[in-house]
Amino acid sequence: MDWTQLLTTERYGHQAIDAEELGRSHFHKDHDRIVFSSAFRKLGGKTQVHPLAKNDHVHNRLIHSLEVGSVGRSLGIRVGERIRDQLPAFIEPDDLGVIVQSACLAHDIGNPPFGHAGEYAIQDWFKQPENDYLLAPLSDATRRDLTHFEGNAQGFRIVAQVEYHLGRGGLRLTYPTLGASIKYPWTAAGANAKGKFSCFEPERPILHKLAAQLGLVPRGEYGFARHPLSYLMEAADDICYALIDLEDAVELHILDFEEVRDVFQSIQGSADLDLDGGDNGVSSGRQLAALRGKTIGVIVDAVVDAFIQQQDAILAGTFEGDLIASCPPRIQEGIQRAKTLAYTKVFLDTQKTETEIGAYAVLSTLLQAFITAGFELHNKGDHGQLSYRAKRVFDLMGDEAPTAQSSLETIYHRVIDHIAGMTDNYASYLARQIGGPSQPHFV
Repeated sequence: MDWTQLLTTERYGHQAIDAEELGRSHFHKDHDRIVFSSAFRKLGGKTQVHPLAKNDHVHNRLIHSLEVGSVGRSLGIRVGERIRDQLPAFIEPDDLGVIVQSACLAHDIGNPPFGHAGEYAIQDWFKQPENDYLLAPLSDATRRDLTHFEGNAQGFRIVAQVEYHLGRGGLRLTYPTLGASIKYPWTAAGANAKGKFSCFEPERPILHKLAAQLGLVPRGEYGFARHPLSYLMEAADDICYALIDLEDAVELHILDFEEVRDVFQSIQGSADLDLDGGDNGVSSGRQLAALRGKTIGVIVDAVVDAFIQQQDAILAGTFEGDLIASCPPRIQEGIQRAKTLAYTKVFLDTQKTETEIGAYAVLSTLLQAFITAGFELHNKGDHGQLSYRAKRVFDLMGDEAPTAQSSLETIYHRVIDHIAGMTDNYASYLARQIGGPSQPHFV
């Protein structure tokens, strides 16, 4: 892979290369299209770690994405400065910063309500034996997409297919921004050991066109090597969720200040940071924020160095793993310590667990209503012949409702587009309206 092709200014879904505006590059337009999209705005009502938290200080997906974008921009610019002599004449280091920032903003845009719990709820619903008849007419590939539903693949579908220009390029982002936003550029058939993939079957032709335009190296039968800048997007996400999830846990009194302070100091390699503030009135929250900022700076330095060290393998498409794993042991061990603390004490918090169990009931109710209505539409082939309930379901979808001429695969994906696009609160509300008083009442 070479940087000239990897940083093309061409857009997916748009034949002509649009002219740059004063102070607004092609890549700035990508950033703005994502920020002003409905799908991005809805992230403000979606779970980051703590579903439907009563404390407004904790992170939702929107705030998380903005913070990841900020870290990603720093990574992109600094890598751009380090490889300036390799960049094509039409690209500046700042352009890499905007590309990575935009990719970071889009990285969670496909997450369903209730975060990862929502993903598992959708997967498990389609795996239930009583729902086998709903999948029977589908291809193996489509069944695999549904029973292994992935927010990453849903995100690629949204930005490249669904949002704004439906079926005609989605947000029509530049190829570099699209490429940098894809963490797993393969279909479900090529999913990695963790079951991760970033492309549903309907978007497979888009992935292949993207790979051809960017010159991505083929990797196996089902996908391609990643765009180099996607590694910076991934690192920015890892940095933010490893550190800031702990900060939220202190705010919610799940973790003690001292536990998190020790993790941050271990990453910095210094315990003398003059942040105790016990006698000067500085709150533990402010101390932690200052310490977190310095810690992120240390990790950013290490990640930039790791990218430069691994650049040849990344461009060859042979790099395995992630950039954090190529950082010095102190960084690796500190981030792993943060993740372990989050898993053992934060992710297993009782209130969080209770809400996630309720999320299963919410999404099961919605899927039962909407998917069965879609199955009925496919069988009858005419909106006018639908049952009263199915008609009302499609009334709820409005302009997003599938046509009677759509394939069953398309109908199901349009239904999931609608459900996955819901905020936590709206999904809970609608499930109560559809399912009656037995549904979980979160708000």
